[in-house]
Amino acid sequence: MSNVVVVYHSGYGHTRVMAEAVGLGVERHLGSTCRLIPVEEVDDHWERLHRADAIIFGAPTYMGSASAAFKGFMEATASFYLAQPWRDKLAAGFTNSGCLCGDKLNTLLQMAVFAAQHSMIWVGLDLLPARSSLGLFDGQLNRLGSSLGAMAQSNVEQSPEFAPPLEDRRTAAHLGERVARLAERLAQTSC
Repeated sequence: MSNVVVVYHSGYGHTRVMAEAVGLGVERHLGSTCRLIPVEEVDDHWERLHRADAIIFGAPTYMGSASAAFKGFMEATASFYLAQPWRDKLAAGFTNSGCLCGDKLNTLLQMAVFAAQHSMIWVGLDLLPARSSLGLFDGQLNRLGSSLGAMAQSNVEQSPEFAPPLEDRRTAAHLGERVARLAERLAQTSC
Protein backbone atom coordinates (compact mmCIF):
# COMPACT_ATOMS: atom_id res chain seq x y z
CA MET A 1 0.00 0.00 0.00
CA SER A 2 1.41 3.37 -0.98
CA ASN A 3 0.24 6.93 -1.46
CA VAL A 4 1.52 8.40 -4.73
CA VAL A 5 0.94 11.85 -6.18
CA VAL A 6 1.46 12.75 -9.83
CA VAL A 7 2.19 16.44 -10.42
CA TYR A 8 2.07 17.34 -14.09
CA HIS A 9 1.60 20.03 -16.70
CA SER A 10 -0.10 19.34 -20.01
CA GLY A 11 -0.28 22.04 -22.65
CA TYR A 12 -2.38 20.19 -25.22
CA GLY A 13 -3.69 17.15 -23.33
CA HIS A 14 -1.12 14.55 -24.42
CA THR A 15 0.89 14.73 -21.19
CA ARG A 16 -2.37 14.51 -19.21
CA VAL A 17 -3.01 11.19 -20.99
CA MET A 18 0.40 10.02 -19.77
CA ALA A 19 -0.39 11.21 -16.22
CA GLU A 20 -3.62 9.21 -16.29
CA ALA A 21 -1.72 6.14 -17.46
CA VAL A 22 0.80 6.55 -14.63
CA GLY A 23 -2.10 6.82 -12.18
CA LEU A 24 -3.67 3.62 -13.51
CA GLY A 25 -0.36 1.86 -13.04
CA VAL A 26 -0.05 3.06 -9.45
CA GLU A 27 -3.52 1.78 -8.67
CA ARG A 28 -2.78 -1.61 -10.26
CA HIS A 29 -0.54 -2.21 -7.25
CA LEU A 30 -2.97 -3.56 -4.68
CA GLY A 31 -3.94 -0.99 -2.06
CA SER A 32 -2.02 1.90 -3.59
CA THR A 33 -3.68 5.22 -4.26
CA CYS A 34 -2.83 7.95 -6.72
CA ARG A 35 -3.83 11.58 -6.93
CA LEU A 36 -3.27 13.54 -10.14
CA ILE A 37 -2.53 17.23 -9.59
CA PRO A 38 -2.12 19.64 -12.50
CA VAL A 39 0.53 22.25 -11.70
CA GLU A 40 -2.13 24.93 -12.07
CA GLU A 41 -3.82 23.53 -8.93
CA VAL A 42 -0.74 22.67 -6.87
CA ASP A 43 -1.15 25.58 -4.42
CA ASP A 44 -4.19 23.77 -3.00
CA HIS A 45 -2.26 20.52 -2.49
CA TRP A 46 1.16 21.20 -0.91
CA GLU A 47 0.27 19.25 2.25
CA ARG A 48 -0.85 16.28 0.16
CA LEU A 49 2.53 16.34 -1.58
CA HIS A 50 4.35 16.52 1.75
CA ARG A 51 2.44 13.46 3.04
CA ALA A 52 2.89 11.35 -0.11
CA ASP A 53 5.15 8.31 -0.17
CA ALA A 54 6.21 9.15 -3.72
CA ILE A 55 5.85 11.99 -6.20
CA ILE A 56 5.93 11.40 -9.94
CA PHE A 57 6.61 14.45 -12.09
CA GLY A 58 5.28 14.93 -15.61
CA ALA A 59 5.79 17.66 -18.17
CA PRO A 60 5.82 18.11 -21.90
CA THR A 61 9.15 18.83 -23.50
CA TYR A 62 9.06 22.18 -25.26
CA MET A 63 12.18 23.44 -27.01
CA GLY A 64 14.32 20.75 -25.33
CA SER A 65 13.21 21.55 -21.79
CA ALA A 66 10.33 21.12 -19.36
CA SER A 67 7.44 23.48 -20.00
CA ALA A 68 7.50 26.91 -18.35
CA ALA A 69 4.44 26.01 -16.26
CA PHE A 70 6.22 22.97 -14.85
CA LYS A 71 9.33 25.04 -14.14
CA GLY A 72 7.08 27.46 -12.25
CA PHE A 73 5.98 24.58 -10.03
CA MET A 74 9.61 23.60 -9.47
CA GLU A 75 10.52 27.14 -8.46
CA ALA A 76 7.54 27.39 -6.09
CA THR A 77 9.06 24.60 -3.97
CA ALA A 78 11.82 26.98 -2.91
CA SER A 79 9.47 28.22 -0.17
CA PHE A 80 9.92 24.95 1.76
CA TYR A 81 13.23 23.72 0.36
CA LEU A 82 15.20 24.19 3.60
CA ALA A 83 12.65 22.22 5.66
CA GLN A 84 13.14 19.18 3.35
CA PRO A 85 9.63 17.69 3.62
CA TRP A 86 10.34 15.53 0.55
CA ARG A 87 13.55 14.01 1.95
CA ASP A 88 13.71 10.24 1.24
CA LYS A 89 10.46 10.20 -0.77
CA LEU A 90 10.59 8.34 -4.04
CA ALA A 91 10.50 10.39 -7.22
CA ALA A 92 10.12 9.51 -10.90
CA GLY A 93 9.25 11.32 -14.09
CA PHE A 94 7.68 11.19 -17.53
CA THR A 95 7.58 13.48 -20.52
CA ASN A 96 6.06 13.81 -23.95
CA SER A 97 7.02 15.72 -27.09
CA GLY A 98 5.81 16.09 -30.65
CA CYS A 99 9.10 14.94 -32.17
CA LEU A 100 10.41 11.42 -31.93
CA CYS A 101 13.50 12.61 -30.04
CA GLY A 102 12.48 16.12 -29.06
CA ASP A 103 15.36 16.20 -26.53
CA LYS A 104 13.10 14.58 -23.92
CA LEU A 105 16.08 13.25 -21.98
CA ASN A 106 16.90 16.82 -20.96
CA THR A 107 13.46 17.18 -19.35
CA LEU A 108 13.89 13.94 -17.39
CA LEU A 109 17.35 15.09 -16.30
CA GLN A 110 15.85 18.37 -15.05
CA MET A 111 13.32 16.40 -13.02
CA ALA A 112 15.97 14.04 -11.59
CA VAL A 113 18.19 16.95 -10.53
CA PHE A 114 15.16 18.71 -9.04
CA ALA A 115 14.33 15.56 -7.06
CA ALA A 116 17.95 15.28 -5.89
CA GLN A 117 17.88 18.87 -4.67
CA HIS A 118 14.91 17.90 -2.51
CA SER A 119 16.84 14.85 -1.21
CA MET A 120 14.44 12.47 -2.96
CA ILE A 121 15.28 8.98 -4.29
CA TRP A 122 14.92 8.76 -8.08
CA VAL A 123 13.27 5.68 -9.61
CA GLY A 124 14.18 4.94 -13.21
CA LEU A 125 12.46 2.73 -15.71
CA ASP A 126 13.40 -0.94 -15.32
CA LEU A 127 12.71 -1.89 -18.92
CA LEU A 128 15.05 -2.72 -21.76
CA PRO A 129 14.48 -0.75 -24.95
CA ALA A 130 11.86 -2.20 -27.28
CA ARG A 131 13.11 -4.02 -30.37
CA SER A 132 11.60 -2.92 -33.65
CA SER A 133 11.36 -4.40 -37.06
CA LEU A 134 10.53 -1.81 -39.69
CA GLY A 135 9.38 0.67 -37.01
CA LEU A 136 6.65 -1.62 -35.69
CA PHE A 137 6.63 -2.15 -31.94
CA ASP A 138 3.61 -4.46 -31.62
CA GLY A 139 2.69 -3.25 -28.14
CA GLN A 140 6.19 -3.51 -26.64
CA LEU A 141 6.94 -1.34 -23.62
CA ASN A 142 9.68 1.32 -23.68
CA ARG A 143 9.28 2.04 -27.39
CA LEU A 144 11.55 5.10 -27.12
CA GLY A 145 14.28 3.30 -25.16
CA SER A 146 14.51 5.48 -22.04
CA SER A 147 16.07 4.38 -18.76
CA LEU A 148 15.60 7.52 -16.67
CA GLY A 149 11.81 7.72 -16.93
CA ALA A 150 8.86 7.20 -19.25
CA MET A 151 8.99 8.98 -22.59
CA ALA A 152 6.18 9.48 -25.07
CA GLN A 153 5.86 10.95 -28.53
CA SER A 154 2.61 12.40 -29.78
CA ASN A 155 2.09 13.54 -33.33
CA VAL A 156 0.98 17.11 -32.88
CA GLU A 157 -1.85 16.79 -35.38
CA GLN A 158 -3.40 13.93 -33.38
CA SER A 159 -5.75 14.61 -30.50
CA PRO A 160 -4.97 13.17 -27.05
CA GLU A 161 -7.63 10.57 -27.78
CA PHE A 162 -5.21 8.92 -30.23
CA ALA A 163 -1.75 10.02 -29.08
CA PRO A 164 0.53 9.14 -27.45
CA PRO A 165 0.46 5.58 -28.75
CA LEU A 166 -0.57 2.61 -26.65
CA GLU A 167 3.05 1.48 -26.14
CA ASP A 168 3.92 4.81 -24.50
CA ARG A 169 0.82 4.77 -22.31
CA ARG A 170 1.58 1.22 -21.17
CA THR A 171 5.17 2.23 -20.41
CA ALA A 172 3.86 5.09 -18.24
CA ALA A 173 1.55 2.67 -16.41
CA HIS A 174 4.48 0.35 -15.81
CA LEU A 175 6.43 3.23 -14.26
CA GLY A 176 3.51 4.08 -11.98
CA GLU A 177 3.16 0.50 -10.81
CA ARG A 178 6.92 0.23 -10.20
CA VAL A 179 6.95 3.38 -8.07
CA ALA A 180 3.95 2.20 -6.03
CA ARG A 181 5.57 -1.19 -5.40
CA LEU A 182 8.91 0.34 -4.38
CA ALA A 183 7.21 2.92 -2.14
CA GLU A 184 5.43 0.13 -0.31
CA ARG A 185 8.69 -1.80 0.08
CA LEU A 186 10.48 1.29 1.38
CA ALA A 187 7.71 1.94 3.91
CA GLN A 188 7.93 -1.63 5.20
CA THR A 189 11.70 -1.44 5.74
CA SER A 190 11.51 1.88 7.59
CA CYS A 191 9.01 0.62 10.19
